[in-house]
Amino acid sequence: MGSSAETAVSDAQTAIGTVCPAIALLDVQGTVVGWSQAAQRLVGYSAVEVVGRSADVLLVAAEDRVKASQAAQKSTLGGRWSDLAQVRHRDGRSIDVRLCVSSLSGQDGRDWWVVCATDKALLPAWPAEATVEPLLATLPLPSRLPIGVVIRDTHLRCIRVNDTQGSKDGIPLPQRLGRRLTEAAPGTGAEALEAVMHQVLESGDPAMDVDYQALQPANVRSNRILTASFFRLDDAQGRALGVCSVSVDVTDSRRARERLAILGEASRRIGTTLDVMQTAQELAALAVPFLADYTTVDLAESVQLGEEPLTHLGPQDGRIPAFRRAGLASIHPGTPESLFARGEPVFVPPTSPFTGVLRSGKSHFEPMLDTSPGTWLDHHDPARAEKIREHDMHSLMVVPIHARGAVLGVAVFVRTKDPRPFEKDDLLLAEELVSWAALALDNARRYARERSAALALQRLLHPHRPTGGSAVDVAWRYLPADSHHGIGGDWFDVIPLSGARLALVVGDVVGHGINAAAKMGQLRTAMRTLAGMDMSPDEVLSRLDEQVIRLTEADDPRHPATTTMAATCLYAVYDPVTRTCTMARAGHPPPAIIDPYGHVSFPDLPTGAPLGLGLVPFESATLELAEGSVLALYTDGLIEARDQDISAGMNRLSAALARPDLTLDDLCSSTVDTLRAKPPSDDVTLLLARTRSLSADQVASWQFPSDPAVVSRARALAARQLTQWGLEHLVESTELIVSELLTNAIIHSNGDCNGDCNSDRTIGLRLIRHEMLTCEVFDATHSHPLVRRPRTTDEHGRGLFLVTQLSRRWGTRDVPDGKLIWADQQLPPSA
Repeated sequence: MGSSAETAVSDAQTAIGTVCPAIALLDVQGTVVGWSQAAQRLVGYSAVEVVGRSADVLLVAAEDRVKASQAAQKSTLGGRWSDLAQVRHRDGRSIDVRLCVSSLSGQDGRDWWVVCATDKALLPAWPAEATVEPLLATLPLPSRLPIGVVIRDTHLRCIRVNDTQGSKDGIPLPQRLGRRLTEAAPGTGAEALEAVMHQVLESGDPAMDVDYQALQPANVRSNRILTASFFRLDDAQGRALGVCSVSVDVTDSRRARERLAILGEASRRIGTTLDVMQTAQELAALAVPFLADYTTVDLAESVQLGEEPLTHLGPQDGRIPAFRRAGLASIHPGTPESLFARGEPVFVPPTSPFTGVLRSGKSHFEPMLDTSPGTWLDHHDPARAEKIREHDMHSLMVVPIHARGAVLGVAVFVRTKDPRPFEKDDLLLAEELVSWAALALDNARRYARERSAALALQRLLHPHRPTGGSAVDVAWRYLPADSHHGIGGDWFDVIPLSGARLALVVGDVVGHGINAAAKMGQLRTAMRTLAGMDMSPDEVLSRLDEQVIRLTEADDPRHPATTTMAATCLYAVYDPVTRTCTMARAGHPPPAIIDPYGHVSFPDLPTGAPLGLGLVPFESATLELAEGSVLALYTDGLIEARDQDISAGMNRLSAALARPDLTLDDLCSSTVDTLRAKPPSDDVTLLLARTRSLSADQVASWQFPSDPAVVSRARALAARQLTQWGLEHLVESTELIVSELLTNAIIHSNGDCNGDCNSDRTIGLRLIRHEMLTCEVFDATHSHPLVRRPRTTDEHGRGLFLVTQLSRRWGTRDVPDGKLIWADQQLPPSA
């Protein structure tokens, strides 16, 4: 029955607010003294025909007349009565109506009656499970549903009013009777209502659903909202007798509607980006002026940086966590109420509502802000106290920003110009808004953390400042499809090798984002390790293929056949001494070669299978490049298009690269801008390398027979060459290196012949002056030396140990028909 009663109240409110009721004014004897045009439309009688007659004649049933008479006489009803009845239309038919009757007080002390009649057919349906009689017996509308009624004369002076009106707008009866509204409650609100009543008097047309603030005295703050409908009452001659206003308190329904509207706005305006500061500002901007006059959002600095928030924010070891102002909004331009600008650190007093909220995790609600002397403001925050008094901040809410069990910060809501204090409903709305924003802030914080990790990973996985040394000039562009994280599965590398050579690498792991980047990082690390072993490109790819298979099996050792790490790669080694480039590819697009005149070609290289399949062996191909040629290595994201064949993409690449007038960096930018799909569906990488060659005076080489007697001559030749190069300070160390490497090569060369040594066996010596001074010794054996730490009694084994001490680095590599051992020494910058 309770829910049915509540439904009845709601329906009656709807009826009064949306249906224009017929209004009749009765004196104490029940005689009609006032009649509205709506009443004439309902029953067909004009004011001339009805005013001065008893209202009983309009009731069809005798029992309705009896009930009306008894209701008027019973003091227990307090002069209020509501029921269904049948009234007689002028044409003789009966109309079912709902009657609401309320007594009106006047200056003469006698009660009059106002009758509101509404056609039952126009009212909302009653609940099916409820009968009308029990509802009306338990719920007389005027007593349970407060409806304020005021009758005013043609001068708009109040002549009759019911007690409900006074309880709603707060104007006492003696102050109201005999006075106009502007006299009883002066203000702009009263003036606006009187203007509406003047219009009703002049035109006779009712004014429906006029909202106004409860007209409390100036020293009383009110949040109540009333809606009123105004009707003109006519006398027996059809002249205007006055105005009847019927008012209903709609505060709760209006606030519910406003809350829904604000929350709807929150879903559209908060969290539009994944930026922590922007999200906080969106919360502050939404709250003003809908909810508050001034709003701030302060976040822990860890949140702005994307770090994990503390599970319990508050003074820890006597220290207040650092906060930063992230959101700020005010009804006043420039937010003069704020001590701190957006982005600035915020001082949090050790004893204040703010720290209380941080400790408890619960909102602080202070509808009447206490600014009297001696509060926490004066003791701990005089600057804030001055701002509060200067801008008349009178109502305060501090709401914690929760997310996943942690407090990210606090949102502060203040009223200044709006005289109404915050109410509990306002606090609930603020908490709902902050909850919505907290989710967006947490998403933004987690995104900031992931992006920070991704960018850090990108910095670690890609070359910081790739340089081609003496071999090439390089330019590159890397554009991941996952622009949010800024990283993907493509990788490239520029790896210095011995003898002024340079390795160029471009690879592509299937997928995007951090997962693909992690796999890419594993391959890049393995590639660098293999490149450092100075193997041929085909051997490097073979070893990398094995490594991919091992990584795949490690991911799922139980089902290795069902797990794959698909990747492609192109590996090239350029030698500026010989101007040759040796390349091998594993399922990767072929490189483009642009000659010095701008002609573009794609060399026919053995394709090779993608990495991780372990199929056919890889093959290398060697090309001779003219000095100034450009080698273009790229991933398929640059040339692939969903609606085009791969050959069409390569043709477009060829056209884009045929620009000899551009610098290398401009050519790189122009090519990517021309070819990249919009929006990108795959990562894009382009690496350009313009070849150089070392001049003849930068290289010196000799051939010696495999005879220990030639070591002294080789030392002398090397010393003479260094003198010509102006590197006298390296003569002594180079002589020792040449002596040790040459002696070691001769010993191993002669030792490997097993008594069948050929007298034409030779040992090669080459010095290369580039960014380093490289000393290379070649022999026809394939045995690689190892560094040993000799004991004091050993007669041999100190040669390579000495080379290690004298050189910056040394190593060996296989070459056709033998091996080569090399050692680098650092050159001074001016060399």
